[in-house]
Amino acid sequence: MPVESKTCVACGRRIEWRKKWARDWENVKYCSDGCRRRGVSKVDQQLESTILDLLAQRGTGKTICPSDAARQVGSEDGWRDLMEPARRAARRLVDRGEVEITQAGHVVDPSTAKGPIRIRRVR
Repeated sequence: MPVESKTCVACGRRIEWRKKWARDWENVKYCSDGCRRRGVSKVDQQLESTILDLLAQRGTGKTICPSDAARQVGSEDGWRDLMEPARRAARRLVDRGEVEITQAGHVVDPSTAKGPIRIRRVR
C-alpha cells in the first residue's frame, strides 16, 4: 500500500515513509531530530514574510534570490548565516502553495534542488 509523503514543518523537505513510522505515521512532523530541535523560529517566520513582501514589490513573474531576504532580515555581516534558513523558508512557502523554486527558469522540486535557486510567486 503506497503511503503519501509529507513535508517537514521545519525545513520544508519531503518526508518519505519509513517502516519504523508505520504505527505513528499520522503524528510524524519532522524529517530529523535536528529539525525537531530547530523548529520554526521568529527569524524563520520573518524570512517567510520578507520573501512574500519582496515578491510583491517585484511584480508578477519576477524572481528573487534567497539572499535578498537574508540581507534584509540579517545584519551587514550576518546575512550569510541566514542563507540556509531563507532556503528553508522558501521550501515551506512552496509547501503552502504560495511560491515556486526555480533553477535556470524551470520549476524544480525544493526537496532535491542543489545550487543556486530563485523564488517566484506561483503562476
